[in-house]
Amino acid sequence: MEGDVGARVGYLGLGSNEGDRLRNLRAAREALVLYEVAVEAVSSVYETAPQGEVTDQPDFLNAALRVRTSLGPEELLDAAKGVERDLGREPGGLRHGPRPIDVDVLLLGDLEYSSDRLSLPHPEVMSRRFVLEPLLELDPELALPDGTALAPRLEGVRDQPVRRAGSL
Repeated sequence: MEGDVGARVGYLGLGSNEGDRLRNLRAAREALVLYEVAVEAVSSVYETAPQGEVTDQPDFLNAALRVRTSLGPEELLDAAKGVERDLGREPGGLRHGPRPIDVDVLLLGDLEYSSDRLSLPHPEVMSRRFVLEPLLELDPELALPDGTALAPRLEGVRDQPVRRAGSL
């Protein structure tokens, strides 16, 4: 992919709350290369309480990755789902439920994109501290495709418990 004119920088979110959570995150990071996704940088690992519709479950470990790929948005989503399957996540599970691995496409270059399967930027980028904190660690100046800076949004989610838990 080096020197590939069509390659874009993107950001992926990783999460795990079943099994060896840290090993699951590391395995996902390593597996991406098999799907034509090069990992350029990794955030710290953050431990977070479950959010969304199902809160009675184990805490998550979360991290973000800055990646480079020539895949389009749907193909990158297919790659993310492939990594999830490879690491034991069954398709069709409970939304926001417990899972060994979650790989979310958060941003892909300056694309704004929407389909039945995927929205870019990811709809929860600005509302979830466990997404914002690692993204801003990777790039404190990160902005959405429309120019909206992410850093000022962090103040609005400070009440969501997030604890730095080590390295990926």
